[in-house]
Amino acid sequence: MQEPRPNHLIDATSPYLQQHAYNPVDWYPWGPEALERARREDKPIFLSIGYSTCHWCHVMAHESFESPAIAAIMNEHFVNIKLDREERPDLDETYMNAVQVLTGHGGWPLSVFLTPDLKPFYGGTYFPPEDRGGLLGFPRLLLALSQTYQQNREQLTSLSLKVESQVQRLGEVAGGGGDPSRETLAAAAHRLLDDFDPENGGLGRAPKFPRSLELDFLFHYYHFSGEAPVLAKLGFTLEKMARGGIYDQLGGGFHRYSVDAAWVVPHFEKMLYDNALLPPLYLAHYRLTGSGLSRRIAGETLNFILREMRAPEGGFYAAWDADSEGVEGKFYVWSREEVARVVGPENADLVIAALGVTPAGNFEGANILTQPWSETELAERFQLPAEQVAPTLAAACERLYQVRAQRVPPHRDEKVIVAWNGLAITALALGAQVLGERRYYEAAARAARFLLADLVQENTLFRIWTAGQVSVPGFSEDYALSANALLDLYETDFDPVWVSQAARLMALMDEKFLDSGDGAYFYVDRDQATPLVRSKSIYDQVLPSGNSMAARVSFRLYRLTGAAPYQERSQTIIRQLNPHARENPWGFAHLWTVQTLALTPPLDLTLVGDPQDARTQALLQAAYRSYRPERRLVLKNPAETAFLSELLPWISDYSQPGEAPVAYLCRDFTCLPAITDPGELAARLSPSGGKQA
Repeated sequence: MQEPRPNHLIDATSPYLQQHAYNPVDWYPWGPEALERARREDKPIFLSIGYSTCHWCHVMAHESFESPAIAAIMNEHFVNIKLDREERPDLDETYMNAVQVLTGHGGWPLSVFLTPDLKPFYGGTYFPPEDRGGLLGFPRLLLALSQTYQQNREQLTSLSLKVESQVQRLGEVAGGGGDPSRETLAAAAHRLLDDFDPENGGLGRAPKFPRSLELDFLFHYYHFSGEAPVLAKLGFTLEKMARGGIYDQLGGGFHRYSVDAAWVVPHFEKMLYDNALLPPLYLAHYRLTGSGLSRRIAGETLNFILREMRAPEGGFYAAWDADSEGVEGKFYVWSREEVARVVGPENADLVIAALGVTPAGNFEGANILTQPWSETELAERFQLPAEQVAPTLAAACERLYQVRAQRVPPHRDEKVIVAWNGLAITALALGAQVLGERRYYEAAARAARFLLADLVQENTLFRIWTAGQVSVPGFSEDYALSANALLDLYETDFDPVWVSQAARLMALMDEKFLDSGDGAYFYVDRDQATPLVRSKSIYDQVLPSGNSMAARVSFRLYRLTGAAPYQERSQTIIRQLNPHARENPWGFAHLWTVQTLALTPPLDLTLVGDPQDARTQALLQAAYRSYRPERRLVLKNPAETAFLSELLPWISDYSQPGEAPVAYLCRDFTCLPAITDPGELAARLSPSGGKQA
């Protein structure tokens, strides 16, 4: 049998493109070679956009792109381009907008047909290999579009120009206006809470996503407003997710979303960004309520990142696939008999009940493990001492985990994406602070050093690292999320280099992305070519937008340095986007978080002392235990002040009057007497010690 020949994707670094390198389709990566061929041969372009852990991308690939007959049609009539949306989110956004203009909906796989000058004239998502379920079969569609391109060029060109015009309008940012206020903040929070599910927690109905940015804003809003029902809804949501199948009860970490309203049946892929955005929420809840469950879930999720997503070089991989051996979820599900056999007869009944296992199962005849009962409820049900339940379940889950580890695992997408790594560094730094786990800090610092050493080259931050190669100049979100992560690292080890590097990234962001006309940032570097439109990507989607995170980082740098231009930059972005945010709080959740921080009276905590002194560490732990997102935290080591004083000139006003480390706390523009006792500092930072009513 003849070996399959590779196509033009064979040298691509993207794992997604590599998955298609031996398709019979003559795929090209996005680039000059493919675009020039389309112009030279006057052929339309078929642009297929997806990512390596996309289930329906795999289905369409197997049905159509691996078919020699369908590939022959594609190769004869089109220039075919494969694109990894995680590498080029700018192109994905542009052509997703175009498909939504054409069809009213979008998703992945994204299938777009372009003229040789890159204007879209038709699009959709998944197409079956034959007419099915009201969808035109892919071969018939290809032939029809090729014929239209050849015979009705004028009509097709007219349509493509209309689509281009609408896509350009979507990329515009109308003039801003209006500062944040308590009233607009409350209105945004309660519009989100109108979608709260009182039965299952979460915002919205099935399919149900974690909505991390919205939940984070609501935590900030609770801290700002003191509205107890908000915290109750947040806690209820986090517990329901933690006990559901969306959470991996054996290996830790969250799947992408739940297909049902009760969080039971997930879409099984695991993304780095979800597992970086969720631990800070659980840590916030733990600090506010003392919840042991929230503490455990935060730690287990961070452990999952370290165990399953860390590259040897220090960065973090992008994702785990949903499929194993070609079957969605196969790696994760169990029969009742399997569970009973692994845990043994002595504990089988307890473990089966604890993990929600039934003979019929909850997913295609098998069981997705859940934790529907609390340990107290299980102790009562099985008449066991309460203290016996947790260790019994932990031992059983460890045995199940070890057995599961022998299965064929899903595919892991081993590219490092800078923006997602910024989120992971932030989560690990916060975990190190709140949970006191030094290994979280060490992993975060190593990842940051890796990004700065390997992905910053000649004043350009690159977005992608794969197997030692960097590719794709970074987008605004890569710069902003990395800078924010460096500031979180500063609040963990107090090395002023992190502040300096964060300021450098923001200066580069100004140079490469800033629109001096309205003060907002473009998504794409000024030197990078963009088809149709150079948008500003203002919406907070799964990740914070580059603009909203730039507003946050600028605000934090202002609070640290006292430099007014940082404050002006943050305020300009907020004002520019405020009308959009008021109209659509769902699309600006992180911007609302930044507005909350801007409205919250400042809390400045400055420690002076040797960071190696146990007494200094005790003061730090008191600071870390309190949920104070508005806090500015600085540690001055009297033995090393030169570099810090250069970055933060105001620090020279603070001294250590005696031998003991000291904390200076200023709240609501009023400073308290110096504090040396950690207990007193903790009391001062507690809600009763000055939380805004």
